[in-house]
Amino acid sequence: MLGRLAIVPDLSGALWLPEERTLVIADLHLEKGSAYAARGIFLPPYDSATTLATLTAAILRHAPARVIALGDSFHDRGAEGRISSDDLRSLHLLQKGRDWLWVTGNHDPAISRAMGGETATYLNIAGVVLRHEPDAAEAGFEIAGHFHPAAKIRMRGRALRRRSFAFSARRCILPAMGAYAGGLNLRDPAFRPLFREELTAHMLGDGRLFRIDRQLLLAD
Repeated sequence: MLGRLAIVPDLSGALWLPEERTLVIADLHLEKGSAYAARGIFLPPYDSATTLATLTAAILRHAPARVIALGDSFHDRGAEGRISSDDLRSLHLLQKGRDWLWVTGNHDPAISRAMGGETATYLNIAGVVLRHEPDAAEAGFEIAGHFHPAAKIRMRGRALRRRSFAFSARRCILPAMGAYAGGLNLRDPAFRPLFREELTAHMLGDGRLFRIDRQLLLAD
């Protein structure tokens, strides 16, 4: 729970709000691969399709009436012009029959109507603010993305690093869903002002989520 809002982390990296029938996602970074290719850094050009497949599976599990994407859904301003017709068709099919809200981020401060859905800079649901970049000065409850949290732990004698939700009593930061988005270690100083109270990680594992207390988290 965040305040009065029930929240359920999903293995995909999405956050399910059952009472609102809302699926919250963050940092898809669609077309990151093509952005790198334009700079001469060639990666397999399938990141958008892979990311949309992950999102499709989450939507099929929960059948949300509404999807909220918390910013950096597109890797840059040119992503909309590079996305393939097949991937754009897949995106529009996911939007069909449900409300879709793009919260703008630092990578995608403007999103065209051609991508479907509506846009906003933030949203408030049951007293919880949903925005792209978490605000350390937020006095209430908050759900955000931006930082791509990742947890590193030691398990069976070896280090394991995976994308992770970051939770406290007042805040949830979602992991990036984008296939090429990467992650920032939860021990990084960037998280300190955001989690002055207790931090709990929910790490994405193979087939399940693992709840990890702060003291078990390792630095890179």
